[in-house]
Amino acid sequence: MSAGNKDLIIEMINIFKTQVEEFVTGMHEFYNNKEYEQLGRLAHKAKSSISIMGLEELAAELKTFETLAKTGEEVEKYPVFIKNFKEVTREAVEELDEVIRNIDIYI
Repeated sequence: MSAGNKDLIIEMINIFKTQVEEFVTGMHEFYNNKEYEQLGRLAHKAKSSISIMGLEELAAELKTFETLAKTGEEVEKYPVFIKNFKEVTREAVEELDEVIRNIDIYI
């Protein structure tokens, strides 16, 4: 997708990192405020970014989370979804930081 353009790769990684922070913050806010439909919409939005980065398992989980949250069902599971999202994306960000540090090896 980047055709080996290092600057573009770094920019895409940094955008992803910023989005992940916003998603985590938003998920906590919407959950704490019991704004479940908004939480479902945010899960949908996050799913797109997560898929682009190749985190397909997490994307599938977000699809389930999105459906449940939009309908307000199984609210007791939401903290587990949020926690898993936070953990998986934290690991992904750590790996992406490694890519940035060693960009010449990866290109």
